[in-house]
Amino acid sequence: MKNVNPLGLFDEHFILERLTKLNDPLIKLNRYIDWNIFSPILDQALIDFEKDKTKGGRPPFDRLMMFKVLVLQGIYNLSDDQMEFQITDRRSFMRFLKLKPSDKVPDSKTIWYYRETLIEKGVIEKLFEQFNTTLDHQGVFANEGRMVDASFVEVPRQRNTREENKEIKIGQTPQAWKEKPHKLSQKDVDARWTKKNNATFYGYKNHVKADTKTKLVIDYLVTNASVHDSQALEYLLNEKDKEQELYADSAYTGENQQKVIAEKKMKNKVHVKGYRNNPLTEKQKNDNTEKSRTRARVEHIFGFVENSMNGSIVRTIGIVRAEAKIGMMNLVYNIFRCIQLKKQIMMG
Repeated sequence: MKNVNPLGLFDEHFILERLTKLNDPLIKLNRYIDWNIFSPILDQALIDFEKDKTKGGRPPFDRLMMFKVLVLQGIYNLSDDQMEFQITDRRSFMRFLKLKPSDKVPDSKTIWYYRETLIEKGVIEKLFEQFNTTLDHQGVFANEGRMVDASFVEVPRQRNTREENKEIKIGQTPQAWKEKPHKLSQKDVDARWTKKNNATFYGYKNHVKADTKTKLVIDYLVTNASVHDSQALEYLLNEKDKEQELYADSAYTGENQQKVIAEKKMKNKVHVKGYRNNPLTEKQKNDNTEKSRTRARVEHIFGFVENSMNGSIVRTIGIVRAEAKIGMMNLVYNIFRCIQLKKQIMMG
């Protein structure tokens, strides 16, 4: 049997060159995104963690590289084990992370530890805000209107008894779970069931406020799936939205919502809702149709997250981890959307 020769230096170069010609999407990320803008936040969050890890152990992995690992997870919705395998197996991943074939790849436990540290220190939201602040300083946001909407993000469905679900719903933990810590650690007591259009969902909701023209996510809120879309409105809107037009579907109608919009001094472009004894007039129907031309743009955001990033489900337990995963999805979406906008500007 012949010995198989390992790849030489030029073989590796030709393979990467081939990947480039095949439009490796990760090349665009390194070309258009200045990853160093995230370094100050990561440095502050991870320095203590790395000190603990290096006591008698190997040196820590580069902080920015580990963050980019989480970005890859956000793009492809991969588990930690899958992430370790794919970095090892895929040259496009290694190039994106600036790793050489001889470099050590972070294992699944290290990836988990890094993410848990960022979650513990509340860093994901800060990273999202830092990216948006950078875009704001560059004048990327059009600020010609706002649109809000929500999308379900499911978690693996659990087999609980009716009694257990009743206890969870009122904020209690079933006694049988308390007696079995391992079982409890596998139970999500924050996720909720809900129905919409005769379909059943279990998990959380990603409520977003976006810029109408650029379709960039300005802010977001994560709740359990049973929270009505309209309840997030007062948390998403702020003084920076003053004088902006607000677009949303009829789920955001109601006295409380009108009050919030008025308090924020926004121009109400929310769809008018018809009722059994008070149907919409032809003018109201036409107005809703006109509003839809803008409001529908928010659905492009969720379409990209769900279809291109497989982001309609997360395999986490508890709302804190769900917030981190969904926050990373929103950040990754904004990164890709920013690249599209930059390419449009260059082409224009």
